[in-house]
Amino acid sequence: MTEALVDPVVFNPYDYHFHDDPYPVYKRLREQSPIYHNPDLGFWALSRHRDVVEAFKDGRRLSSANGVSLDPAAYGPHAHYVMSFLAMDDPRHMRLRQLVSRGFTPRRVAELDGRIQQLSRLHLAPALAAGEFDAISDFAGKLPMDVISELMGVPEPDRAELRRMADLVVHREDGVQDVPPAAVESSMTLMTYYKDMIAQRRRSRTEDLTSALLDAEIDGDKLSDAEILGFMFLMVVAGNETTTKLLGNALYWGARNPDQVAPLLDDAGRGSVDVSQWTEETLRYDTSSQIIARTTTEDLEFYGEAVPAGEKMLLLVGSANRDSDVFEDADEYQIGRSSTTKLASFGGGVHFCLGAHLARLETNIALAEFARQVSGFEVDESGIERVHSTNVRGFATLPVKVQVR
Repeated sequence: MTEALVDPVVFNPYDYHFHDDPYPVYKRLREQSPIYHNPDLGFWALSRHRDVVEAFKDGRRLSSANGVSLDPAAYGPHAHYVMSFLAMDDPRHMRLRQLVSRGFTPRRVAELDGRIQQLSRLHLAPALAAGEFDAISDFAGKLPMDVISELMGVPEPDRAELRRMADLVVHREDGVQDVPPAAVESSMTLMTYYKDMIAQRRRSRTEDLTSALLDAEIDGDKLSDAEILGFMFLMVVAGNETTTKLLGNALYWGARNPDQVAPLLDDAGRGSVDVSQWTEETLRYDTSSQIIARTTTEDLEFYGEAVPAGEKMLLLVGSANRDSDVFEDADEYQIGRSSTTKLASFGGGVHFCLGAHLARLETNIALAEFARQVSGFEVDESGIERVHSTNVRGFATLPVKVQVR
């Protein structure tokens, strides 16, 4: 009997053991079940790089209109209220994305460069002075929320609580195969907060992104308060959480592979450092956004398997980035490999991540600042706690010990 018959591959995105290390499961899916069906949880899944990339481009047969989450409570025609244009197909998607882009411009993002560096130094200073710190709560969790909050105009005293709420939104409790009550409550709290902020900006504009979104217009078409609210929620949950996890993952795998990071730290000590390849390899090797859902709009066939219309299809981004048919030595963490154009980490097609540039900018600046001030670092494996989520991968706690220059 074959291995597949003796021990069939089982894929449950809610399983805490899967969260600890999903990559052996992904490998078996690619090799044994490239189109996978879980009838109990009601989804299909594509795991090979070619299939995931092509699926991202196929917005006609694989719809985003029900959202991108596996969770039943977050999936359906209502998903756009919290996922904005991620949960829309064209032309609705393109209209909203173009309007949002009038406020969330490349220039507005580029102007954050200096402020991101200031915030990185601000949060790193006390952490490095202590020598040992939690890389998530003291650094990686603070920076992205501060950046997004400054963009949107959130007062500094409110940011820690909003970050706590955002963490709860993505957390999944062991054995619960849907959005837990704490996540629902946190979502409502965040929505109420941002709704009040939009109302304040309607009364009195400022220089922030919230005000810019209120004024965004194309041929007389403007965003409604509900559309702005959906985008703000998307920013604070998706934008904040994924960048926090990306930065934490980079530090973790850098510590686990000191030979890969040592040349960057040496360069930084001599006054010149480019950490972009550190960011890119982390995006490939252990990307923070692992699983994206779509809905089949017609009967499809993959590898001889019929997938009916109206089914939930998961695109396994984390698996695609470890496909050995595309990436040589795919299970090795190699900073400097040329793979940026092959990454599935930010999706593809018309839904390519609008915040990709900001995520890369934040991570590159933060890692560069870290490298300038640290000659070496390690993580305390015994104190690590993972985030448990069906689509986001990263750490809730990451104890780090550093050697400051």
